[in-house]
Amino acid sequence: MASNKTLELRDVSDADLQDQLNETSTSFEKMRFDHTVNGIENPLQLRTVRRDIARIKTEIRRRELAALPAEAHAKRDDIRRRRRKK
Repeated sequence: MASNKTLELRDVSDADLQDQLNETSTSFEKMRFDHTVNGIENPLQLRTVRRDIARIKTEIRRRELAALPAEAHAKRDDIRRRRRKK
């Protein structure tokens, strides 16, 4: 079952999703630097922000795959099938 955050991301436009990814990535880098230098109050925030970035990237990729034409999907399936045989 999809989490609430994932469901919320599905309603956001592509441009807003990209902006959100940039903002979240910037805040994660700053947070990680602050944690290295001084330590932050709640280090588990790093985990939640990192997972939010992964959720956003997953949604962007899901939309890219949904926009592919049928022949690109077939080619992608062939490649995946060949990888599984090994």
